Amino acid sequence: MPPVPASAIATRLSAIRQRLEAACRRCGRAPESVQLIAVSKKQPVAAMAAAAAAGQQLFGESYVQEFIDKQQQLDLPLEWHFIGALQSNKVKYLRGRTALIHSVDRWSLAQEIDRQWGRIGQRARILLQVNLAGETSKAGVAPDQLSELASQISTLAHVRLEGLMCLPPYAADPEQVRPWFRQLRQLAATLQLEVLSMGMSHDFEVAIEEGATLIRVGTALFGERD
Repeated sequence: MPPVPASAIATRLSAIRQRLEAACRRCGRAPESVQLIAVSKKQPVAAMAAAAAAGQQLFGESYVQEFIDKQQQLDLPLEWHFIGALQSNKVKYLRGRTALIHSVDRWSLAQEIDRQWGRIGQRARILLQVNLAGETSKAGVAPDQLSELASQISTLAHVRLEGLMCLPPYAADPEQVRPWFRQLRQLAATLQLEVLSMGMSHDFEVAIEEGATLIRVGTALFGERD
């Protein structure tokens, strides 16, 4: 599949931002309350550079080695989030390199993040990934175990829990996904957490209407991955 031209990426980014702003207007939110994460996993560095040149500053990666390689190649003042499944033995490679980890789903992983960030005297910002539908193919803490995990994490000196993330079951009609987004918002409210990472290329407008503060958009910006 040929790469998307830089001019097309700029055009797509503008269109996504217009959709974001329209969704915010519909539900009475300020557009500044929603951040767009450009999901750049398996995308070429040139495409990311084109997005950055068009004003995109926040990128999300899912694989540790790819994340490190791209961060080294793109010597730009960007904000990097780690959004993929994370093994405890890979945490050390992210230490101090990422602004937010979206995919924490177990106590042992949180402990390792605390240990690694403690070595540099900083606090890691994290989200808890919630497996709302109990899908065996997806990671995430079960909703009924969320409160206990959040309570455990509150004891860690070098971790700051800021919110929740979800990857709900796919549905062609975004309205069918709305209940999952609403459930995540309600869970976050119960825990008094403000950050909600939810919504992707095909359903981010519904996610915004349900309270998303971070939307993760890849295909709509960069096109299909190889």
